[in-house]
This record gives sequence, C-alpha cells and structure tokens, in this order.
Amino acid sequence: MPGQDSEHTPATSPANDKVPTYSWYALSVLVLVYVLNFIDRQILSILANDIKADLGVADDYLGFLYGTAFAVFYALFGIPLGKLADSWKRVRLLSVGLFLWSTMTALSGFAKNATTLTVARIGVGVGEATASPSAYSLIADWFPARLRATALAIYSSGLYIGGGISLLIGGLVVENWNEAYPGGGPLGLVGWQAAFLSVGIPGLLLALWVVSLKEPVRGAIDGLPTPENPKPFKGFFEELLAVIPPFTIFGAAKQGAGALLLNLAGLAAFAILAVVLSKVTAGATSSIVPGISDQWLFLGVGYYAVFSWATALRARDYPTFSLTWGSPAFLTVVLGYGTVAFMAYSASYWGAPFAERNLGAAKTELGWFLGAPSAVAGFLGVILGGRMADSLLERFANGRVMVIMFGLVTSLPPIIVAYTTTDLTTFYVASFVAQMTSASALGAAAASSQALVLPRMRGMATAIFFLSTTLVGLGIGPFMAGYVSAVTPGGLSTGMLSTLVVAPLGFVLLLAALKLVPAAGNSVIERARAAGEEID
Repeated sequence: MPGQDSEHTPATSPANDKVPTYSWYALSVLVLVYVLNFIDRQILSILANDIKADLGVADDYLGFLYGTAFAVFYALFGIPLGKLADSWKRVRLLSVGLFLWSTMTALSGFAKNATTLTVARIGVGVGEATASPSAYSLIADWFPARLRATALAIYSSGLYIGGGISLLIGGLVVENWNEAYPGGGPLGLVGWQAAFLSVGIPGLLLALWVVSLKEPVRGAIDGLPTPENPKPFKGFFEELLAVIPPFTIFGAAKQGAGALLLNLAGLAAFAILAVVLSKVTAGATSSIVPGISDQWLFLGVGYYAVFSWATALRARDYPTFSLTWGSPAFLTVVLGYGTVAFMAYSASYWGAPFAERNLGAAKTELGWFLGAPSAVAGFLGVILGGRMADSLLERFANGRVMVIMFGLVTSLPPIIVAYTTTDLTTFYVASFVAQMTSASALGAAAASSQALVLPRMRGMATAIFFLSTTLVGLGIGPFMAGYVSAVTPGGLSTGMLSTLVVAPLGFVLLLAALKLVPAAGNSVIERARAAGEEID
C-alpha cells in the first residue's frame, strides 16, 4: 500500500499509540545536546575573520579548519562509535562524547597557532561523532515509526538553533571582551579565544544531565527486542582497526590475498588522487598555512579509510553491508542529501564572514539579524519538513524523498540572491529563506536512512549517513568556497556560488531514490534474511 514501509505495521505502530511523556522529555535533553554540539562547531563562523587576522591564515585554511579537519575525524570515528551505539549503552556513550568535545572546544581557546587550533578541532570532531549515532538510535526506540521523522526533525532542530545562537554568543563575547581588554585579557586571551571557552565549559555540566537518562530496550517498540550485547566493545575495536590506517592493511590481509590486493589498490588510488589534487591546486592560493596539501591529505586518508572499512564490513557483517553500502536506495538517499549539506554547510559557515567583509555588518548585528533568524528559520524548516515527510508518507511510499528533493531545489534561488546582493537587508532575508528550505530535507533524509535497515543496524546506518554529510558536504563544500574565494577576484561571493555545482548531481540521485526507496522500504526483512540475517 502507498506509504507503507517495514516499520509501519499495525502490530508495532498503530495510529492510536500514545507516546510516553518520558520520551518527549528525553528528546528535549537530546535537543539541548545537539544545540551545544552545533554551538561548539559553528562558532568558528563568527570568529573566522578574527582568527584569520590573528593567526595570519587565508580563506582556504579557514574552510579546511571548519570543514575537512573536523569532518574527516568526525566521519571516521563515527563508524566505530556507530557500532558501539549498536552494542553498548547509548546514554553513556553520548555523555562521554559530550564531555570530550566540550573539553576540546574549551582548549581551542588556548590555541596560539594554526596547528594547535587544528588539533583541538580534530578532538571536537572525535567527541561529536558520538552524538547522532547514539541519539538517532535512542529516538528510534523512544518513538513509533509513524512519528520518527517528526522526532528526528525536532532533534535536528538543535543544529539550526545551535548554529544561530553561536553567532549571537560569539559576537557578544568577542566585542565585549576586546572592548574590556583591548590588549588581551587574563592569560593573554583575546576575544575569539574567550568565545571558545564560554561555549565549551557549559558542556561539561550538561554531560552530567545526559548520563541520568534511562536507556530504552533496543528494538522493542518495533516488535524486535534485541538483547544486550555481552561484549559491547568487541565490535567497536574491530571497526576501529578496520577504519584506522595503517591497521586497515593488516585487517585486509586477514581476509586473504584478494582482499589485501584490493585494499592496496585503493590505498594507491587515493594517494595518487591526493597528490594530483595537491599539485593542481597548489600555488593558486595565498594561504600561509599549508591548507591545500592538508586538505587533500586529510580527505585522501578519510576516503581510503572508508573504502577499507566498507570492504571489511562486507566480510564481517554482510547483512549490514547489504542493507547499506549494497543498497542503491540507501545510497541515493544519503548521497542525495549530501549535496544539500554541501551547499548548506558552506552557506552556514561563510554567511557571517561574507556579511562582515562585503556588506559592512558588525559582529553583534550579525548575531541578532543573521544568527537569531537563522535559528528560527532552521527550526521552522526542519520541523515543517519532518511533519511534511510523515504526512506525505501516509499517501506516497516515496513521500520522504519528495521532501529531500524539495529542500534541494528550493534552496538554490535564495542562496544565489544572498551572495550576489549588495544590500544587507536583502542578504538577511535571502539567508533566512535558504536556511529554512535546506533544513526541511534533514528530518526526511534521516528517517529514510533509518527505515531502510534493521533496528540493530541503526547506529551503523547513521554513521554512514553522516559520512555523506561530512566527507561530501562538510569536508569539501566550505573548503571549496574558501579556496575559490582565495584564488579569484570575486572573493566569497564567487566562492559560495561555486558550491551550487553539485545541485544537478543531487537532483539525479534523488530522482533515482524516488523510484528505489518504496520497494526497498517494503523488503527490509526479506533482504536481510537473503543476506544471511537470522530473524525469528
């Protein structure tokens, strides 16, 4: 029937199911975590121009710092941590990760050079990799299938609230601190360093609240209760060794000569590609820090590690591989949304530096007229998009994919307007619309990825989903905009417009998903059995 998928069965999620009050309370705590997650991540936007002046770097490095340096480690550690979310206490994992990334955010405030700041941002990426695999899996066990897109959209609203608040907090802290301490304050800290400390320290307290949440029974709400794994860390270490070079080579060797040759071929291919891209792009940028070579080195390592992990997963857990990497429906959804993220992350990061440089906006003004409205726009977009996805799913089996495509197509015109205007008010309005439309796709994409796998695979499915949003969207988009800005006379305007090149690819992928997702959603259990999964 239209709109029916493997999660939507009368036995497990009837329309009159009442969601416990505790589920909504727990969701509100997860939203707070995600708000802080994106405050810590996005505050770099309002601090970018100060960091550029203070550390003597250029836009290519700033794009690398925000995107690739964070994204590669976020993505790679998201794989073993996604596995751990499928086998260990997700509440505990989330609280440990929150403590780690908050600590590293605070330590960013003591950075005196680009290298130290890069290392701190890597630590933030590792810590934040615990958040969404744990949260997505918890939400899937707190809410019935008919409300998951809505619940995931509410959780995802933290992304936009945090991103918007970060501009407000960062602007206020920087300007007030620099006014009070024009030559540097306690410990010699300047405004942008104080801003990192101001948003990092509260996370240490929030971690204590998170650990008090109750762990739900995995899969029970879908009629597929999964017993606790007696060795929860075994799979985590297996995935860690499978994805972290050079251990990936030894892991491939254990699978046989054929697997080893395939792995070495992948290593050689990604190494050559990284060298070629470094040479092609080197010399065209004014960056003092070697951001160009680091960009391709980091991405080369990241893509090789993912390649190694995917081939190892195929050998170790073929059912999970079959329903994720081996599923065209799953891949078209996550890669299609990855193109939305490519443009959205770029606009989100470079919006404040563009308005400050090109349109003469002050930092505090950006907080109130770009940051706060951005939070509202993202919140409205992701909530309305989630509700739209759930509503359309009742009428069309591919209703969620329709919403993803809507987010892709409708965000293009306002992005073009925002980065070609010379009027600040027009920029604010266009940015609001672009944020709202692109945000509408997130809940639908997340729910679609969860609906195409079994309950025990949800953490891993989330990790793969975020591989696309990070290694494709976050890892390349902001850097591309910064690189083009650094090497062309058009600056950030040309840089941002260059990111729209991915839109046609995303449109083709989502057209394919419209056709593939309905059949895949209705055959999850059957395809899992065919791949060797034991299901009663």
